[in-house]
Amino acid sequence: MNSSTTSLPVIQDAPLPLDRDVFLRTLLRELSGTLQDVVGLEEASGFISVVGQRIGDQINEGYQTALEVKQLDREQVAQVLVDLKRRIQGDFFILHQDDEKIVLGNRACPFGDKVIGRPSLCMMTSNVFGVIAAENLGYAKVVIDEAIARGDLGCRVVVYLKPTQEAQAAEGREYFQG
Repeated sequence: MNSSTTSLPVIQDAPLPLDRDVFLRTLLRELSGTLQDVVGLEEASGFISVVGQRIGDQINEGYQTALEVKQLDREQVAQVLVDLKRRIQGDFFILHQDDEKIVLGNRACPFGDKVIGRPSLCMMTSNVFGVIAAENLGYAKVVIDEAIARGDLGCRVVVYLKPTQEAQAAEGREYFQG
């Protein structure tokens, strides 16, 4: 029998928690972990933020097109931040919003348990939120006060919309309309 005609039995019912989603989340976990180990948390976060920037631009354009607007208003931005996370199996919700900030909570990370110990992956949230808010409202500063990746039970993310004293005093990343 030649090897090109030999087929291996398919093991479809094996109790193995492996599918595309688990594989991709594990891949991201290992990539971010390797970056954190090789270049450190700050540099790893920087690399991941570049990816987040690009994804944020794509998602922002997608929502603007879908909603048939050139620019989202504050309420739409808040709704988009929640909706996009819902679509990727996060569980974000609005705790508070006003003209100066949007405060969000989260009960489930889109990366699932693969995010634990990988705080550099939080740069995806920071950049996507920051890009969408800044591109539509002119400015954003994203502060991740609590994160599942750091061992917290949930996430608390503040998106400042104006460079107020409170925003300037908070430790986070600033984003500007580009």
